[in-house]
Amino acid sequence: MGARPYSSLWLVLIVLFMVTLSNVVEGYSRLRPQDCSPRCTYRCSATSHKKPCMFFCLKCCATCLCVPPGTYGNKQTCPCYNNWKTKEGSPKCP
Repeated sequence: MGARPYSSLWLVLIVLFMVTLSNVVEGYSRLRPQDCSPRCTYRCSATSHKKPCMFFCLKCCATCLCVPPGTYGNKQTCPCYNNWKTKEGSPKCP
């Protein structure tokens, strides 16, 4: 009978952890349009082709409201950004 309050406490803690985790993950994916410029500036900071990178990153961000974390890769965190292709079938978003 005494173990029941502890299992309820654990359940509450697990739910709170999951809500917090989902908010962190969503923070990477859903942006407001005004958040695109700083995210794209960082995303394109490691390339030598900054102008085209920024152009396409801003375009992709405005459409998808998402920019993957880091300067390269991690596109799986933003499915729209990852799956948007050019007419030739290559990735549109940097």
